[in-house]
Amino acid sequence: MPTSIITIKHKLDSHLGDALTVVAQAGRKKVTKRRGILRETFPAVFVVDLDQHQNNFKHVSYSYTDLLTKNIALEFDDEAEEAEA
Repeated sequence: MPTSIITIKHKLDSHLGDALTVVAQAGRKKVTKRRGILRETFPAVFVVDLDQHQNNFKHVSYSYTDLLTKNIALEFDDEAEEAEA
């Protein structure tokens, strides 16, 4: 993962509209996975529209520092397909 907030934002800007899985640390030895689409990026946060079949709410936002500090990880579907090929 990139090492600065600016590079993280630029990488996410290039993936707008792409399907992804957000893997978040939810506590001690607990991990949550949410599927959705990267909808918008803002100066401090980004928004993911969640799959309504799996979640009770429409969207969730995370800060770029969550990625920088590895509290969350993003797995883009197109990158997973390239790794399998």
